[in-house]
Amino acid sequence: MQAEESNKQVLKRRVAHELEQFAILTAYLAFFFCALSTYSMLLLNKLHISYFAYGTALINALLTAKVILIGEAVNAGRKFEDKALLYSAAWKAFVFGWLVFALHLCEEMIKYLIHGKSVAGALHDIRLDDLLMRTIVIILTFIPLFVFREMRRVMGEEHLRNLLFHAPPPGS
Repeated sequence: MQAEESNKQVLKRRVAHELEQFAILTAYLAFFFCALSTYSMLLLNKLHISYFAYGTALINALLTAKVILIGEAVNAGRKFEDKALLYSAAWKAFVFGWLVFALHLCEEMIKYLIHGKSVAGALHDIRLDDLLMRTIVIILTFIPLFVFREMRRVMGEEHLRNLLFHAPPPGS
């Protein structure tokens, strides 16, 4: 009976931790994607479509956060974890950036297939240059994200949180 309760508590804590990580990732990515949408709208002088652009940015943030969490669950990008933290973070940014590229490619394919185009027609119409540039920007955005995630892995979550959000003790 006690083992069952402790298993439920462990599962509860794990779910709460995953939801917290999902919320943090989504917030970071939403901030970035919304800023990028605003920049694009300003460049194109198309501020009248902001709700759609921001809605798309938020959905992309949710999907990208989920891709990161699933990728971490299957141990993607762990190749350089025994190297310097920056190398590990850069490698993870690269790997996860390409996972997001694959997600966007699938998203574009589905969009074209829903509109009645063939797979060949969809592949022809997809703007790979746009997807590749978005991927480069996302990889660059992921570098600071994964630096913090790697610092959390190396230092421990509680120690990093104390370092970031609490004043150091006097005299240190």
